Amino acid sequence: MTTAPLLTATATDGLLELRPGGSWIAANVAELEQLSDAVAPQLDRSGNVRLDMADVRELDTLGAWLIEKMSRRVMSAGHRAEVVGVADYYAGLIEKVRQVNRASSPPAPARNRILGKVGDIGRATLGAREDVTVFLQLLGSLCVAMLGVLRRPRSLRLTSLVYQVYRVGWRAIPIVVLITFLIGAIIAQQGIFHFRKFGADSYVVDMVGILVLRELGVLIVAIMVAGRSGSAYTAELGSMKMREEIDALSTMGLDPVEVLILPRVIALICALPILSFIGSMAALYGGLLVAWFYGGMEPAIFIARLHDAVSVTHFEVGIIKAPFMALVIGIVACSEGLRVKGSAESLGRQTTTSVVKSIFLVIVLDGLFAIFFASIGM
Repeated sequence: MTTAPLLTATATDGLLELRPGGSWIAANVAELEQLSDAVAPQLDRSGNVRLDMADVRELDTLGAWLIEKMSRRVMSAGHRAEVVGVADYYAGLIEKVRQVNRASSPPAPARNRILGKVGDIGRATLGAREDVTVFLQLLGSLCVAMLGVLRRPRSLRLTSLVYQVYRVGWRAIPIVVLITFLIGAIIAQQGIFHFRKFGADSYVVDMVGILVLRELGVLIVAIMVAGRSGSAYTAELGSMKMREEIDALSTMGLDPVEVLILPRVIALICALPILSFIGSMAALYGGLLVAWFYGGMEPAIFIARLHDAVSVTHFEVGIIKAPFMALVIGIVACSEGLRVKGSAESLGRQTTTSVVKSIFLVIVLDGLFAIFFASIGM
């Protein structure tokens, strides 16, 4: 039966004797803390202390720790604390609590900086290998799903495909036009400002036309799509993974790649070339307006110069790169979504990773295409 806790203190000839009694259990935690605080000044003033636990009726871990706490307070001052009268069935608990936090943690071994850097490089290499493996696995799964669609065209989820094209294509036009228009205007303004020193204002048209059609148009649009649509893909698939909806599709005998990933990737491959064309035209229009109002070049002269400086080859180089960039963005975004674990933190981390990887790979792919087209004379 639970009884009220007690704690009496008797000081004789430099020895403080404490006699706890009653129930020293968690149910009486408020009273126990008050009793412990009340005898704290006496513990600090006294020499040796003896704790007689013969009157303790009930004891749990909390009560045993308060007893041990008083003992350690005395011993930290350089005096001796003795616990006597412990019942046999509480002796094991007292001994266990006495061992808590006794051993000091071993010091952390000194880390060799060179070996640490080598280890970091090794871990990064293993992580890169895992990323490449996941990328190739999803690429293979997409190829298999695409072959299945070619054999059975009705298996393609046309409604989902059209909706994804609407999301990543049509709804992205305003922001793509705005950003590319501003970039084209900025390039033209900077070109005019610097070329004017050499009397070569007209060469601004060459710079804007070639840069926009070959490189910047598709590159800027791809980066924007990676940040806008790629992150959305990762968040959507990651949320579905957290709610086990993807596992439910597999349980029902449906292929998640065919149902969820294939329409999204095809939508990106269809939308990105169109967005690149629209963005390139907006950038050229921005350059034309700046050349007209800032550089004093008539629109007819700008268009004529653009016709002479730019060929269809420049346009083809930019458009050819768009589907490959879309494929990379789609695979990276979907693969990172499927790697989400069961927490919101994991979802945020994989979404950020998806955007960073997509932008990095898009830039690398653009550089590889630049080397390839230069080698074949395009």
